[in-house]
Amino acid sequence: MLSRITQRMALKRALARPSPCAKGRAPQTQRRSLTSAPRPGDGPLMERRADRELPDVQTSRFRWSRTFPIFFGIVAATSIAIFNYQKLSSPVVESTLYALRTNPRAREYLGDEIYFKAQIPWISGEMNQLHGRIDIKFNVKGTKRTGVMRFASFRPTPRGMFETTEWSLETEDGKVIDLLEEGDPFRAINGRGPEPELDLDDAEDAKVRGFRQMPK
Repeated sequence: MLSRITQRMALKRALARPSPCAKGRAPQTQRRSLTSAPRPGDGPLMERRADRELPDVQTSRFRWSRTFPIFFGIVAATSIAIFNYQKLSSPVVESTLYALRTNPRAREYLGDEIYFKAQIPWISGEMNQLHGRIDIKFNVKGTKRTGVMRFASFRPTPRGMFETTEWSLETEDGKVIDLLEEGDPFRAINGRGPEPELDLDDAEDAKVRGFRQMPK
């Protein structure tokens, strides 16, 4: 019995004593098996090990300095495109383009089938109908040549009518053709034509129009 106790104590001392081959080595870390990612159809991962390694903060942080210029550029380009489309769909552009097609001097220089020069036209200038300022220009083309049409108009009073100050066509060699020499075609659009005479009977009817008349 005493010999067995002595053998056990000697064995414990031998196990506790470091081996000479292990001196100078770095302490070994505990390794664990990696859990494979769930495959399609396996279902959600219900549990995770508590001693897992956390992600690096420096690598996972979002970099605003790299993406903000791209975002700002996209927003600026979209805003410019929206404002240009608003000018393009304005009745002012449609009216000036129609008047250009029917103008003899413009047809003489540009030819037939007058339309925008570019497939996506760019309307440059100011179009502020609220404050009464319009000054735009855009490229046009025909079957003969191309040019730049400019239209400028202003409203002297808040309740007044727009008055055309310039409507011209700039040729390819820099010459300016004044399209207002044959008259202003926008007078009828603005409502500045001659007012019709009102009959006296119509004037009396207009005074009471919209009101309930009492029987006499």
